Order: sequence, then C-alpha cells, then structure tokens
Amino acid sequence: MVKGLQDKWGSCSRTVSLERNILALSCWNNTIAVGSEALDIIILDGVTGSQTAVLSWHTGSVSSLTFSSDGTLLVSGRRDSTFNLWDMQTGGVVKTFSSYPSWVLSVSISADNTMIALGSDKDTIHMWDIQTGVCQCVIQQQSHAYHVSFSPTNPQHLLSVSGGKVWQWNINGHQISPTYEGFYSAFSPDGTQFVLSNKGVVTVRNSESRETVAEFHVANDDTRYCCFSPDGRLVAVAAGSTAYVWDISSSDPHLVETFICHSNYYINSLTFPSPSSLISACHDKSVKFWQIGASSIDPVATDLKSTTLTSAPIQSVSLQARDGIAISSDSDGVVKTWDILTGLCRSSFQTPAKGHSYRDAQIINSKVIFVWCEDGKVYIWDTEKGELLQTVVGLDLKGIRISGDGSKVFCLDREYIKAWSVWTGEPVGRVKLKMGNNPYLDPLYVDGSRIWVKSRDSQTQGWDFGISGSPSIPLSNVSAERPRLDFIGGPAYLTSTPFRIVDRVTGREVFQLSGRYAEFSEVQWDGQYLITGYESGEVLILDFSHLYP
Repeated sequence: MVKGLQDKWGSCSRTVSLERNILALSCWNNTIAVGSEALDIIILDGVTGSQTAVLSWHTGSVSSLTFSSDGTLLVSGRRDSTFNLWDMQTGGVVKTFSSYPSWVLSVSISADNTMIALGSDKDTIHMWDIQTGVCQCVIQQQSHAYHVSFSPTNPQHLLSVSGGKVWQWNINGHQISPTYEGFYSAFSPDGTQFVLSNKGVVTVRNSESRETVAEFHVANDDTRYCCFSPDGRLVAVAAGSTAYVWDISSSDPHLVETFICHSNYYINSLTFPSPSSLISACHDKSVKFWQIGASSIDPVATDLKSTTLTSAPIQSVSLQARDGIAISSDSDGVVKTWDILTGLCRSSFQTPAKGHSYRDAQIINSKVIFVWCEDGKVYIWDTEKGELLQTVVGLDLKGIRISGDGSKVFCLDREYIKAWSVWTGEPVGRVKLKMGNNPYLDPLYVDGSRIWVKSRDSQTQGWDFGISGSPSIPLSNVSAERPRLDFIGGPAYLTSTPFRIVDRVTGREVFQLSGRYAEFSEVQWDGQYLITGYESGEVLILDFSHLYP
C-alpha cells in the first residue's frame, strides 16, 4: 500500500480469511468475535489476528454480536429465532433466549449487564432481563430494527435504527425525542456523544444537549456502518468498499485515513481494537487489520503516480520471532521486514530477484541477508549495502533455505542437499538423499544447522550439518525432532482450496488457511508463530502459543 499524493491511504497489516460470509464483528480490548454464515463464532486476537477460540452452539448463521462493557459476556444473535449469552471466561453458554418467529438482526447489552436489547425483522425491539430470562417490554418500530445500541454508561438509554430513522428510548420502552434521519448509529465509549450516518452525511452529536459536535461528508452516499475509537478521538465510517477515519478531537475535524478495503465487496462491519488500529469485515469472507497513523510509503517506490495500491505477490517469508521480526520478499524483488506484534513495516530493500524463484531471508549479525536461485545459480545478497556477497553454481535447484543459525545456505539440488557458507561461498557439506517422488525442503521448520526434506509420499529425512567442515549427521529420530504441525495439501500454494494445518501427534486439525497463496511462498513455523504469504501481496502471521505453550 502506498500513500497517494492527495489522500491518506491506510496500511493493511494482515488478512484473516474464513470459509463463509462474515455478518458481524464485535470487539472488547484486543478480543475480536466474528460471526458468519457458519454455525460457529470465531474469536481472534486483535493484535496478531490468530484464532484463540471457537464458540460452537448455534444452529443458524450468526447475524449479530456484542460484548458487554466489561468483556465478561458476549451476546450472539442468529437467523433461527434464538440468541445466546456466553461466558467469555469459560466459553460456555449461560442462557439461550427465544425471539419467537423472528430473525435476530441486532443485539446490545446494557452497561450494568442486566438487560439485552434485541432488534428483529418483525419491526420490534424486545427488552430481555438477563437474570430471569423474561422479556420485559416490546418496542414497536416502523420497519426492521436493523441496529440497537445501549449507552455504554447509562443503562437507561438506548438507540435504534429503523425505517431510515434513528430513535432514542429509555429502558421501559418510552421514546425520547427527537428522532434523526440515519441508517446507522453508535455511542462513544464514554457515552457523551453518538454518531449518525445518513447516506453521505456523518454527524456527531452530544448525548445530553443533542447539539452537533462535528459533521462531515463522504463521496459515496451509501454509508453502512460507523463507530468510535476506544479513546473517542476517532470516528470510522464504512461506505461501500471504503472505510474513512476522521479525527474529531479538535475544533477542526479532519480525515486522517482512507482504507480501500474489499475490492468490489461492501464492508458490513467495523471495529476499533485500539486507538491506532481498525478491523473491517465484509462478504468476501475476509477480516482485515489496518494500522492508523502509520507511514505506508514504500521506501523503494520513487514514482508515486505510477505505483499501484497493491503489492506484488509474496514469494517467500521467514521468521525471527526472538527479534520480533518477520521478513517477506515479493516478485518485484522487494524485501521487507515487519514487526510481528504491530504488523508495521520496519524497513524495505530493493533486490535484483525478480519473478518467481526459490528464496529466503534472515537477519544475520544485524544485516538482512537475502538468497535466491536463478539460472542454476544461488545468489547471496546484502540488502542494506545493496550488493552481492557470493554467487554459488548449482545444477537443478528445487529449494533454498538459510540455516537457523545463519551460517549456511541449504539447497536442494536434484537428489542432494548441499550447503555453502553464507560469508565465503565455500561448500561446507553435501548429502545424497535416499528418497524419491519429488523431494522438497520441509517448509514448516528452521532450527540451528538442521534441515528436513519431505517427499510426496510422506517420507521424511533430517540432517544436522553442524559446524562447517564436520560430517553431516542424519537425525536418527526424525519424528521426534520435527515439529508437531503438518500441512495437508503439500507445498504448492496456487489454489484457493483451503489448506489444513494438522497436529501430527493427535491428528487434530488446528487451523485452515484460505485464499490464494503466492507461488513458491514458503510457510515457516518456529514452535509459536506460523507465517505465510499471499498472492495479493499480504503476509499472514498466526500465533499458536495457546495450543503449544
């Protein structure tokens, strides 16, 4: 993503792809709940994007979600006329409520955790007592109650959206004047303000005086969603496939970010996990994580007018979690380092490695060293100096990897594993494989001076090349030495069919990766983080520490 000459373009740090269309998002601190046409609720980490839990109980699509103000409870509405109250500490269902013969379109919990407001497709809002499970009153609406929202500080105050109007109610169902034209509304975190979106006009009002605090316009008059940041300083609005973020903290509200989110798909939900990040979701089955206020200018780009807003396909990824760093390279030869926790780009380097090729990168002695194969040769490149360190001649190269200790470059050359010194280019080891059926370097693990090779028929061999000049040692217990994760589907990422990540010991599926992966993108796993690249130019990092502490 490149910052344009006129607009401020936001930086997308990661994308999480799901199997079904996403219908709802809710956020409490860095915990993200995702509801979709699937029957489960996916819980994601708001920083890493990794899946931390799955809540399974539903028999219909999850159409709406909301956390309580203290994050202990989650309400989920679905398209089977029922809604659940979840205990977020145990992951269990506290109560299941029936909304009679209506679909649940929206839900909200009062600030004191005593009431649930439910908007339905039967032009009504039902007020439910959490303790007794009894409906206390029914509020009639002009049309479908598409959105309901309790004040985060006043459990007596409720907003609703129906028939193109925003209504205000008290807990007993009595209307509070006036009403406003609008198709969505949301309270600020402290309850002192609320925001209204009405086609192309977005208005922020004081909750007590009803006076206008700020007003701004968007070019696309199809605004569908709006929300406040946790500190109340920012307002985000979704309009079509674009999200806009305004700073309303001063007397001069101004646009600070524009996110081109989801191609031709409409955004159907936005949420702020922090004051500096935004999460969007839509019917293209993806959840995108965006950085606010981070520079997104690619240091390699020199002509902003001719630079597109999408990156070239990712060709390789590597992890150095001990330093909090991930490294990617794309088909344009750009190598980037990323902060694992924030998703921000730390540095960017241009290299001569263009097109599709086997490649790898690592920070060695504070330098980013990049290697790639081309025309039967291996090139070792110092990215910071922008110069070639070594060139090594191979034959039929089928893979390349820098050793985990940073001392060697491993290559799969026909039926041999060959190793060269990173710094001298001298050969430091060679072993002949005793396996057929298209061997390939195991993409899921890098550790010290050890390397694993797999074949299409699931054979595995491991070797420890030790200190340069010493004989290579076969690993006697490959099964125990290798990590617990396996990819079901192989190392070719040219299909949109999901790849299953499976625990090799238990056989249990722990995750699915969806989307189109970049050609020759090499997944890496270090025991906690798993990283891969996409054809879209994005890099995905998953944290599995909750499964393998």
